[in-house]
Amino acid sequence: MSSTSLLCPSTSCSINSKFKMSTTHHLHFTNILLLLFLSTSLPSLATPTSIPQELLKGFSTSPLSTSTPFQPILTDPTGNFSLGFLRHNQNDLQLAVVHTPSLEPLWIANPTQPASWADTTRLFFNGSLVLSDPQRSITWSTNTDADRVVILNTSNLQIQSKSTTKTPPWESFNFPTNTLVQDQNFTTNMTLVSPNRLYSLRLGDNFMGLYTINTEQEQGRSLSLSKRLFLLYWKHTALQAKAKVITGAGPISARVSTEGYIGMYQTSSKPIDVQKFNSFQQSSSTSFLLVRLESDGNLKGYYWDSTQSTWLLNYQAITETCELPNPCGSYGLCTPGESSCSCLDNQTRFEPGGCLDNKDESGGDGELCGVDGIGGEKNYMILRKTGVEPPHKELLEEVTTSSLEECEGLCEKNCRCWGALYSNQTGFCYVLDYPIGTMLGTGDESKVGYFKVRKGARKRNRVGVIIGIVVAVLVGISVVGGVIFVMRWRKKKGSLKEEENWASPGPYKNLGSESFSSIEMSGSVQ
Repeated sequence: MSSTSLLCPSTSCSINSKFKMSTTHHLHFTNILLLLFLSTSLPSLATPTSIPQELLKGFSTSPLSTSTPFQPILTDPTGNFSLGFLRHNQNDLQLAVVHTPSLEPLWIANPTQPASWADTTRLFFNGSLVLSDPQRSITWSTNTDADRVVILNTSNLQIQSKSTTKTPPWESFNFPTNTLVQDQNFTTNMTLVSPNRLYSLRLGDNFMGLYTINTEQEQGRSLSLSKRLFLLYWKHTALQAKAKVITGAGPISARVSTEGYIGMYQTSSKPIDVQKFNSFQQSSSTSFLLVRLESDGNLKGYYWDSTQSTWLLNYQAITETCELPNPCGSYGLCTPGESSCSCLDNQTRFEPGGCLDNKDESGGDGELCGVDGIGGEKNYMILRKTGVEPPHKELLEEVTTSSLEECEGLCEKNCRCWGALYSNQTGFCYVLDYPIGTMLGTGDESKVGYFKVRKGARKRNRVGVIIGIVVAVLVGISVVGGVIFVMRWRKKKGSLKEEENWASPGPYKNLGSESFSSIEMSGSVQ
């Protein structure tokens, strides 16, 4: 019904001027009340007053066209967590569980393949929770046959079935992305992966470890079976203070405790290891803790401060910059203590991202063999550096060699080898079968590094570019200045010639335009 018909119903439109003034005033008053009622009630009818706490079969929705960063679909009983459409890179959409006060994502359904923020994208529940995007041929599903979708007050998204009351058919806590929240169980079958897909957190038999993900394996390249998928760069072994690790008793698990620590467990409720947070034993009913694997490869803990409405850093697995997996980028050099970056190549100036771009033309890292197969020449150059050692060498396998030459020979004959580092004091040789990242500077000249650099590798050095830009700007300024000078000189010369032709030599010859006007006026008076 339109507003016009509400303001002028058919019965009232037939009323003529013979009606009394009091009746007219009464109708106007009634219409005003009706209009006020509609103005307050229509918005509430068009917009839901609350977010549902469960989704049943037949539910379906699509993203709105507004520019909202988050569109809630489902909430937990406390209102602290919501499932909804999270805007990503402006036009992309991620199905995510977020911490409602901060909109911080705690879980993402399909982090590697976001859907499009368009009305063609649809989320529905038919026993399975399904996210479908026909534009990008992306479909994500829980692959279940259940009755409803809910979020618990722990932020755990569950698909629940009436026939199964103990173990739900599916829950998000079994498929973490890069975040663990308090009381979420983390097992040996799970992996946390950083947002840039470069680092992961995994559990071993009696330890927790951070790994560099082999990008070649991630891209499905054909590698030998002996090629390692993960490179361990941080390892925390259980101290077994309160409980012992029992061999053969089963795998361990980890959990963020509300008391302020990461605990590792095996057979009992007592932890076999405790990594304390800054807020250790300072829990409160309003506190909320989580740990997150960040894009720099560090595992960090955070505490939600509800009084300041902000996340506070609560824990760091790695506290020194040089102990991070790759703080200075490709062919970079990090000096412990100083936490400063430079380049293995002394002629290259360091800049964020690394010192050398060592990708081949196909976009991959490829192999470095003795010859290129065409002219019989090596397809790489050699870079040597003294006073360096590999990062996290205690986690690497070493080979004892009798000389530096023997150590270098192990790498030179290996197409998969990118570098070797040798210590004259111990005879240890570390062969690096992965692209060169950040090395550690030690100042010990007895430690020597041998690195392969692909021919044609571009230096990530902007010094020459900056110098070129400065020179170009100076040349440009000179040219523009010269042009302006010539134009002014010509204009001045033309003005002088005009003055000479207009009047005879006298006291007004070099005056400005205002003087010329006065001369014209005086001439007209005469």
